[in-house]
Amino acid sequence: MVLQAAKKAFEDGLLPSDQVPEMEIETPKHDGQGDFSTNFAMVSARHQKMAPRQIAEAVVNSMPAAEMGLIEKVEVAGPGFINFFLSANAWHPVIDDILVRDGRFGASKMGQGEKVQVEFVSANPTGPLHVGHGRGAAVGDSVGNILSFAGFDVQKEYYINDSGRQIRTLGTSVWLRLCEMQGRAVEFPEDCYQGEYIKDLAQKVLDDRGDALFDMEEADAIQACAEFAAAKILAGIRSDLEDFGVTFDNWFSEQSLYDSGRVQSAIETFKAKDLIFEEDGALWFRTEDFGDEKNRVVVRNNGLTTYFASDIAYHDEKYERGFDRVIDVWGADHHGYIKRIDAAVVATGRKSEQFDVILVQLVNLLRGGQPVQMSTRAGEFVTLKDIVDEVGQDAARFMFLSRSYDSGLDFDLELAKQKSSDNPVYYVQYVHARITGILLKAKEQGLIEDIEFTAGKHLDRLVEDEELKLIKTLAGFQEQVEKSARTLHPHVIFTYLMSLASAFHGYYNKHKVITDDAGLSASRLSLVLGVKKVIRNGLELLGVSAPERM
Repeated sequence: MVLQAAKKAFEDGLLPSDQVPEMEIETPKHDGQGDFSTNFAMVSARHQKMAPRQIAEAVVNSMPAAEMGLIEKVEVAGPGFINFFLSANAWHPVIDDILVRDGRFGASKMGQGEKVQVEFVSANPTGPLHVGHGRGAAVGDSVGNILSFAGFDVQKEYYINDSGRQIRTLGTSVWLRLCEMQGRAVEFPEDCYQGEYIKDLAQKVLDDRGDALFDMEEADAIQACAEFAAAKILAGIRSDLEDFGVTFDNWFSEQSLYDSGRVQSAIETFKAKDLIFEEDGALWFRTEDFGDEKNRVVVRNNGLTTYFASDIAYHDEKYERGFDRVIDVWGADHHGYIKRIDAAVVATGRKSEQFDVILVQLVNLLRGGQPVQMSTRAGEFVTLKDIVDEVGQDAARFMFLSRSYDSGLDFDLELAKQKSSDNPVYYVQYVHARITGILLKAKEQGLIEDIEFTAGKHLDRLVEDEELKLIKTLAGFQEQVEKSARTLHPHVIFTYLMSLASAFHGYYNKHKVITDDAGLSASRLSLVLGVKKVIRNGLELLGVSAPERM
């Protein structure tokens, strides 16, 4: 419409040029600025050689009344913004769309089936998952859900670090505790894993293997302890993640890269390209050539490979599986690792844009506003299981996503358990439960046959400001899904749900849904059912349930 009006303004001599620059159409932040706004006049000033406001007025005056349709009015604001105000009837079809599309409302084809892998958590199987892992799990799982909803072909993967020094250290730690249990004098090194869970693992080894390990060579006994302990810990990790609502499409073993020869093959390939060179008895990758601050070791001078070596092979293997894009979710302390992996990706012929890293910042655990001791020198720490057991899966996930992952998070255990509007998850879930109660009451009174229906009724009765605000908020759900998918920020959905819940609470506190007017009641029941469905869809993207009652 703007372009047509600009063309007419040129033909009528109101504008000197017919050039049309690229413009933006956006939703204004404030209600009084209309439903949509464009900066056409500002970006046209250079071509028209006129003040933006004059351009805007010329365009608005050239809009034919017959083509205004559902537009109630158009205004020129500020330096030359053109603001469009839609009539109430323009918004009513949104309700029908929600009721028909149901669980797919808000879904998008933005991704066009692009194959994306999201790898997250990937904690070493050397101990139970802690609070930081929980935030990474919530972020990674939600990013995968949102990308899938936005039309991407997504696979979620856990990379099992079951090879290398840390696994050997785990085996040594368990072996030494096992020796202590047999009354042997043991000096426990500081670099070994602390904590009661190591003693528990030693006891399980003893129960399973008896004294057989003491008849073995120590190196073999340590290896046996490592394999046993890692398997037990990994089983615990799987269980804790499932209780947190996180499942993976694939679990990938680091050791398999060595067993298949992929690590050595990758090293030889890059040596042939002169991207890996020998110096001081070690092998180095030329990461400096790809923007890293220095070259990185892939094989130490003692012949042992570094984690970087297996990561090179692993990421190459990901793309060979057909993924167009790879997203890794890491802890914030891995920031310095990004450049070297990006270098490895680019060195294989892929583009840097095909590799993304989400860095998840730390969690400050609080109880009633006071810090909770997260760890001690003895190796004890608050586990993800502890959090889920205390506050529940829903509250834990929602609180982990209550701030952008690139900011630190204060997680208050007492707040997460409160049944009040101060608790974000309760605030949003209560909307879903409240609406279910309203719909059940309406069914009992014979106003509706079922609490689920697929066509809005008497939607033209929805004219109150709070009703239109609700519908406009509902209409913006897909836009927020796409924004979240584009930025890889699930926090966008959290913020949207809080806004939608606020709009509902504001509406419900001012207007009755079930009234003495059957037609008005039907219209409002249609509206709140739409709210219920969108709340559910948004919560599902974050891995949070939508309860029918609370």
